Amino acid sequence: MPDFLLEIGCEEIPARMIDAAAQELHERLQALLQRERLAPTGEISHLDTPRRLAVLASGLPISQPDITEQVNGPSAQIAYKDGQPTPAAHAFAKKVGVDVGRLEKVSTPKGEYLAATITRKGRSASEILAETLPKEISTLYWPKNMYWRKRGELFVRPVRWLVAMLDEEVVPLALFGIAAGKTTRGHRIISREAVTISKPSAYVETLRGAKVLAAPEREHVIRKALDAATRTIPGARWREDKPLVSTVVNLTEFPSVILGSFDPEFLDLPEEVLVTVMRDHQKYFAIEDADGKLLPHFLAVLNTVGDSDGLIRHGNERVLRARFNDARFFWKTDQKQTLRQRVDLLRNVTFQKDLGSYYDKTLRVQHLASSLSETVKQNGIAIRPGVVHKAALLAKADLTTELVKEFTELQGIVGGLYARVQQLDDDLRPDVQLAISHAIYDHYKPESMEDAAPATVEGAVLSIADKADSIAGMFALGLIPSGSKDPFALRRQANGIVKTIAEHKLQLRLSEIMADARIRYNRSEAEKKFSNVVYAQSVRAFFRERLEFYLKDARGYAYDVVSAVLAVDADDVVDAAARAEAVSKVRGSVDFESISIALKRMKNILRQASEKTKLIAMRVDVAGLQEESEKELTALIPPTVLAVEKLGAAHDYEGALLEIAKLRPPIDRFFDKVMVMVDDDNLRANRLALLQLLVKEFSTIADFSEIVTEGKESTK
Repeated sequence: MPDFLLEIGCEEIPARMIDAAAQELHERLQALLQRERLAPTGEISHLDTPRRLAVLASGLPISQPDITEQVNGPSAQIAYKDGQPTPAAHAFAKKVGVDVGRLEKVSTPKGEYLAATITRKGRSASEILAETLPKEISTLYWPKNMYWRKRGELFVRPVRWLVAMLDEEVVPLALFGIAAGKTTRGHRIISREAVTISKPSAYVETLRGAKVLAAPEREHVIRKALDAATRTIPGARWREDKPLVSTVVNLTEFPSVILGSFDPEFLDLPEEVLVTVMRDHQKYFAIEDADGKLLPHFLAVLNTVGDSDGLIRHGNERVLRARFNDARFFWKTDQKQTLRQRVDLLRNVTFQKDLGSYYDKTLRVQHLASSLSETVKQNGIAIRPGVVHKAALLAKADLTTELVKEFTELQGIVGGLYARVQQLDDDLRPDVQLAISHAIYDHYKPESMEDAAPATVEGAVLSIADKADSIAGMFALGLIPSGSKDPFALRRQANGIVKTIAEHKLQLRLSEIMADARIRYNRSEAEKKFSNVVYAQSVRAFFRERLEFYLKDARGYAYDVVSAVLAVDADDVVDAAARAEAVSKVRGSVDFESISIALKRMKNILRQASEKTKLIAMRVDVAGLQEESEKELTALIPPTVLAVEKLGAAHDYEGALLEIAKLRPPIDRFFDKVMVMVDDDNLRANRLALLQLLVKEFSTIADFSEIVTEGKESTK
C-alpha cells in the first residue's frame, strides 16, 4: 500500500498562523480519506515550516474498494405491460448498465418495484486526490489572506511549488496555476537548489539534507543550543518561555543560537520593560541568574548555520541598544506627568464609538469596582475599598504614556510600575500605594485560562469590574460573539471574570455583576440599542457557556457533571465549582448511581403524567398512603432534607450528597412494591406528589437526570 505526500510550498507564512493551519490541513486530509473510503493503515503526520505545509499519510489503498448495491427503479406496474418490459424498464436497465432480462422485482413498503444489483468499481486514490485536494487546500482558514495571481484566488502567501506523490508516482493535481511534482525547495539561504523527493517515506531525510528540519527536531535543536550558549555564563540560565519557543520554531527551518550582551546600565529600567522589548519585539530570550534576576545578556535564534564572524550578533546588539534607549527615553519623559494628571487626557482616547471615551469607562469602572468591593467586604473577605477606588481611577491612565504607545503589550503593567514610583497623594501610606500599584499592574489578568489571576483581592475586583464593563457595553449594543467571531475578545474577558472569581473564592453572582455594570450605561446610547430583558437573557446564556468551559476545560470535570450542577445554578461560580467537585467525588459510588437512576425515573414518570394531566403543586397526603414502603420513604424525607440543608449551608456538598444516597434502600423498596400510575385518581395523585417532593428537595445540588449512568431506567 503506497504512502501519500502532499507539500504546499509558499513564501514565508506568519509564525502565529502555522500551527492552526497545519492542524486543519491534517484534519481535512483525514476526513477526506475516511469519506472516500481510502483510510490509511498507518498514521497521518505533518511537517510544517515557515515556507511549507506538508502532510504524510502512510499506507493508503491504491483505490477504493468495489461496492455491490441494489438500485431500485420504476414500479413493476409501470415497468411491465402484458408481461413485457416497457420503455421505462429499458431506460432503467440502460441507466444501471445491465441487460433488461437481469432486472429483478423486489417488494417495498410502497409495493413491488424493479431493481438491479450492480457493482460500482472503486476509483483510484490518485484520481480522487487530484480531484478533491485543491478545494480542501484553497479553503483552509487563515486570519488574513492575500491575492497574488488573480481575483478570487486567496491564500495566506503566494504558493510557489506543490508536491503530491503516491510512492514514486506524481498525483496529477494542480492549484493556483501550479502542477504538482516531485521537486521541493531546501533552505532559502543555505540550500537554494531544488531537491527531488524519491518517495514519501524519504521526505523528512531529504529535507534534512537540504537544511530543513521537522518541527519537533527544530525545537529540540533550539533548546539544546539555548542551553549550550547559556552555559558559557557561570550560574546563568535562560528564562523558560514556551510561547516564544513555539514562535521561533515557526520562524526557522535550520536554527542556531547566538549569545549577545547589552550595557548593564539598562538594568536600571524595570525588568518588565526590558523583557518585553527582547521578547515581543526582537524574539530574544532573556537570561537570568540563579535567583531569577535579569542579566545583561540575551539569546537570539537564527535561521542559518551560525555567526562565525560575529556580524549577526553585533547587529542584534545594536538594534537592542537602540530599542532600550527608546524605552529609557520614554520612561523619563512619562515621569513629567503623574498618572493622576493623565486621567483627564483619557477624554481624548476612544473606548468604543458608541460607548464614549476611556475617561467615561474609568468613571463607570470606578463606581462598579467600589460597589463590588463593598459586596466582597460584607461577605467576610479582607479588602480595602479605598485601594480599589483609587486604582480604578488610575488604571487606564497609562494609555496616554509614550511607553505604552510604543510598547502596547505593556498597558496595565506600565501603569502599575508608574504607580509604584510616582507620588500619588501626599498622605498616602507606602503599603497602600504598593497595593494600588499591584491592582493596576494585574487588572488585565488573566488574559487566558493558562494565565494567573490577579495576585491581590483588590486587583481581582478591579479586573472583574473592568472586564464586566466592557462586556456590558458591547452586549448593550448587541455586539455579541457568534461562532468564531469575537472581535472584542469578550469570551476571553468573560473567562477571566470566571477564573478570577473562582481563584479568589469571591461570593459574587454573575447576573448581579452584569446588571450593575449595565446600570452604568443607562444614560448612554447603549441603552437604546438593546433592551434590559434581552440583555439579561443574552448575558446569562453567555456566562453559562463560559462557566461550563471553565469547569470542563480548566478544572477537568466530566461534561455530565458540569451539566448537572449548572442545570441547578450557573450564576454562582464558587458554589458551582464546589458542587461539581462534590458530585465528581461521589458519582462512582453504587448508592449515588442508584439514586441518580431513581431520580431520573421519577422525572420521567412526572413528565409522562404531566402530558396526560396537568400537575399543580400537589402536596403529599400522608393519611392517603397505603403501602408500607411509601409510608417509610415519606417519613424519611423531612429529616434527610434537614440534614442536606444544614450540610449545604456549610458548603459540605459531598456530605449532603452522601446523605441523599442513604435513601437508596427505601427508594428501591418503594419502586419494588409500589405502582405509581394506578387507576385510582387520588392515589395516583398522592404518589405523584411524593415523587415531585423527592425531585424538588434532592435536586438542589445537581440535576441527577444529567448524570450518565450504566443502569437501566423504566417507568411504571
